[in-house]
Amino acid sequence: MIVVSQTLLTGCGPSVNRYFLIEQSLLAGDPARAAAIVEQTEKEYGAKSRLLYEMDRGMTLQLSGQYQQSSAVLEQAEEEVERLYTRTIRSETAAFLTNDNALPYEGDAYEHVMINVVKALNYAAQGQLREALVEARRIDHRLNVLSDKVKEGSGYRNDGFARYLSGILYEAAGDLNNAFIAYRNAFEAYEAMRGWLRVPYPPSLRSDLLRTAEALHLSTEFEGYRQAFPDVVWQPVSAQQQLAQVVLISYNGRAPRKEDRYFDLPISLDALQLVLLNRGFSQSSHQRNRAADSVLYGLNGRVVRVALPRLVPQKTQVPFESMTLTDAAGNPITVRSELAHNVTALAEKSLSDRMPAITAKALARAATKFALAEGATRGAQQAAGRDAAPWVGLIVGLLTKGLAVASEEADKRSWQTLPDEIHVARAWVSAGEYRISIRPFGQGMAVGKEGQSLNLAPGQTTFIIQRVMQ
Repeated sequence: MIVVSQTLLTGCGPSVNRYFLIEQSLLAGDPARAAAIVEQTEKEYGAKSRLLYEMDRGMTLQLSGQYQQSSAVLEQAEEEVERLYTRTIRSETAAFLTNDNALPYEGDAYEHVMINVVKALNYAAQGQLREALVEARRIDHRLNVLSDKVKEGSGYRNDGFARYLSGILYEAAGDLNNAFIAYRNAFEAYEAMRGWLRVPYPPSLRSDLLRTAEALHLSTEFEGYRQAFPDVVWQPVSAQQQLAQVVLISYNGRAPRKEDRYFDLPISLDALQLVLLNRGFSQSSHQRNRAADSVLYGLNGRVVRVALPRLVPQKTQVPFESMTLTDAAGNPITVRSELAHNVTALAEKSLSDRMPAITAKALARAATKFALAEGATRGAQQAAGRDAAPWVGLIVGLLTKGLAVASEEADKRSWQTLPDEIHVARAWVSAGEYRISIRPFGQGMAVGKEGQSLNLAPGQTTFIIQRVMQ
């Protein structure tokens, strides 16, 4: 009984939500403080969430402009992803007797791709295109492996934004052949995932395909895209060689969070009546209600609790940004950003695809915990003798079955420092000095970046990263 009780208690400790402090720092325009908060709460993440800590730290370091440190931390995250492909039997057993929080957090496939995307943007923001292209090749390899692994066409097996960014990086480096391949793959990925991703391909991708196909003399592909996009106005590569490009990457809103959704399953008539009376607050994840439920259901002894994760979207209020570049003569050039990535939709798809397996495992885990508690109760009654058996059974049942209820908790971990959406704006301008202003549109929106100076050389591509929390 002691062993069972200790095992059941493993998953019952209160979790500290550090993301409120991180988000408040980002809202205040202090990403350095957000990065410091992640670092200071390393122990709170724990050994089981090492990957999550490294992903959060890598993202907040990027937002604070510490690109080298961000890439170093995310390199460790990549290594952790590879290491977590193997899992110990001991961890699996502990998770089966408590909840999946006892397992190391492995991350979702789209999060693994985002590790390389963030690293690529780190290098791009520093003007290190060669290193950024290393990440682009890693993205390609990761997505090719994923495509072979996920056979069903409706699953997450490709990534339009990651491919699109790779195309921009290849073209910035002058590698038009790989740029065209990446743009084409991006177009196909956006089209394949459009039904559930809810993101059409960025309009600028059409001119990218036309421009690179013509430059490579791919007449068949060029004619096909020209017929598909008859109204697109575009410039050939020769006309853009002496121009500079400014690429804005805007992280908007907040990634969805997860919360518990409890299902209380009665296995007797009186237990059914108790669950019906208790239903008013049994769906809450509040710690006080969970404690009360564990006592009520422990005393009854005939209620099995199952916890499943539920996504809570936190959608951005920014439909687009306006980026204006003003030259030395005061002439402005304004472009509008385009939606390129929907992280919330990816999270929803990932959870939806995994939910049947999560549910089956949760039901089996709940049944196992109930059986162990029932066995411990009967064993204690037999050991106590006939006179003491009722009282011992009541006490042991309260402990073991109550702990079985209290320990039931869904795995709510996810990369929450990611945004809800990623927008991209691209401006081609003549070489020279410019002042840049970026204004997110939406209710109550403030200026994102105002008055930053840029000195652009011919053929240069400059990347700007911003975070909009609304």
